[in-house]
Amino acid sequence: MSGRATRTRTRRSGIRRLGESAFGLLLVARAGLMALVAVVLVVAGVWASWGNVSTAMAGDVRGTVRIAECGDGECSGPFSGAGDGGGRKQPAKVSVAEFVAGERGETLDVAVKPGSRHAVRTGPAGVLYAWVPVGGALLLASLVVAGGLRMRRTAWAMGLGGALIMGGAWALLSF
Repeated sequence: MSGRATRTRTRRSGIRRLGESAFGLLLVARAGLMALVAVVLVVAGVWASWGNVSTAMAGDVRGTVRIAECGDGECSGPFSGAGDGGGRKQPAKVSVAEFVAGERGETLDVAVKPGSRHAVRTGPAGVLYAWVPVGGALLLASLVVAGGLRMRRTAWAMGLGGALIMGGAWALLSF
């Protein structure tokens, strides 16, 4: 005999081949479902934050608000518009979220949401705070990517990105 090993071919039954195919199909379906859940989480985060982000980054009615009173999670005060506001009517008094407001008497740069009296803080702190829902969605999606898709490095990058967004917003608003 030569130095070659003889290869024997084992024939598997049809039932076994069908079971292996079904198991492979289940693995692909699980990966697809987990990817869909991760994408839905991130899209929902973008959807939730887009109204505030678009106003903070490119709002037409910009100006300042001097915080006069706070209560029920919001602070309000008189609004002083900068410019004509794109021809839109400027409200005399606006409200902002209490977390971004700071202290009474503080003056903040804001942009007013179209058709409302609610203002969004502008500048780096306001824009980063508007992206916080995306940061939370990235943190949640990273768990799905790590556990369901077994993509550890991608999950770490997503989680770190979400934590940086949320931590950066907190740091800019606090200090």
